[in-house]
Amino acid sequence: LLIHSSFPQFFIRSTKMQATKTRAAQRAPVRASRTTAVRCVAKGFTTVEKQNPYAEELRRNAAYIAQRGKGILASDESNATTGKRLASVGVENTEDNRRAWRELLYTAPGLGQYISGAIMFDETLYQKTRDGRQFVDVLLAQGIYPGIKVDTGLQVLPGGRGETATQGLDGLVDRAKAYKAQGARFAKWRAVIKIGSDGCPTTTAIHENAHGLARYAQICQEAGLVPIVEPEVTLGPGDYSIEETAYWSERVYSHVFRMLNEYEVMLEGILLKPNMILPGLDAPVASPKDVAKYTVRTMRRAIPPSVPGIHFLSGGMSEEESTTNLQALNEEYPLAPWSLTFSYGRALQSTTLKTWAGKPENWDAAQKILVALAKANSEAQRGAYKGPHPVPGGGRILQALRTGGSGK
Repeated sequence: LLIHSSFPQFFIRSTKMQATKTRAAQRAPVRASRTTAVRCVAKGFTTVEKQNPYAEELRRNAAYIAQRGKGILASDESNATTGKRLASVGVENTEDNRRAWRELLYTAPGLGQYISGAIMFDETLYQKTRDGRQFVDVLLAQGIYPGIKVDTGLQVLPGGRGETATQGLDGLVDRAKAYKAQGARFAKWRAVIKIGSDGCPTTTAIHENAHGLARYAQICQEAGLVPIVEPEVTLGPGDYSIEETAYWSERVYSHVFRMLNEYEVMLEGILLKPNMILPGLDAPVASPKDVAKYTVRTMRRAIPPSVPGIHFLSGGMSEEESTTNLQALNEEYPLAPWSLTFSYGRALQSTTLKTWAGKPENWDAAQKILVALAKANSEAQRGAYKGPHPVPGGGRILQALRTGGSGK
């Protein structure tokens, strides 16, 4: 250390002392610095993900359900909704008829080649086949993971616009644990966002539904269930454009994922069930190419790549349109970071139900049409669908929003 003789003595002494401290610190064992670092980490920082004993199981199950070439059979209609569907083919709404209908779906030979998960209603999760096998076990034998609808229906929000919030958080902690014990691997919660009229959607509706989805997802992951997050910007009456649907969908999804982050939901352990981007029911039908363009753009802007699968709902589309639009999506973005796939209810069940019509002699034919529809959508997920479609043609359907409870 070279010090000029003109420097004040107090400065010289201070500099020498500092140099001595520096050399001592450099000679200190490396172990001391490591101990300090460990102390720092142990002092407080952790995450909900690290504390969750199911974290790895959630990642694994979400990835399994989202595997390429497969999708979800949405068979979680409430007893009231199922009753209306059965009545349309002349079948009475009884527990045994509902059980028979679900047995037809779950025992279809070869369904597991194209379906990785089946969403069930509360009653159905605990039911058995005619020969005494639990539905859960029947599905697992085909490689299909059982899931459960956990929301209890829609309630109208104040304001007179017809917007809704989803109910079901009360008691969900205990119900989720019971569903897990019964064999469910994942859950579903549907939130509906109305657009196209009366100043909809309002900020209130967006925030209320984003909060409900996030809290539900947090509870399910804590119980070991993969949550399907379903923010449906619903297809409804009106001549609003595909651009307007894209704008509101992007906004809604952004709010939902912000809330998921606020509630520390592990994104690798969820699945998303959104709408495809479509114009209103009174507007000209968009081409599959336009649907793919706006849907892919919306997903790229709003959905993190850590989400394993985006399972689109059929949302009033015909069976053929659901397939051709899914094909167009995978042509538009073949290297998407998520699996762009399906979670279809009506688009897999409508013709299947009409074919069965409650008659034992139609059982095999109905199962064959179900598997053919699942196969077509499996091919579309891989971008390999060529047609012809098992159920060509058909028009869109206005889905009535039933409010007031779960309809058990």
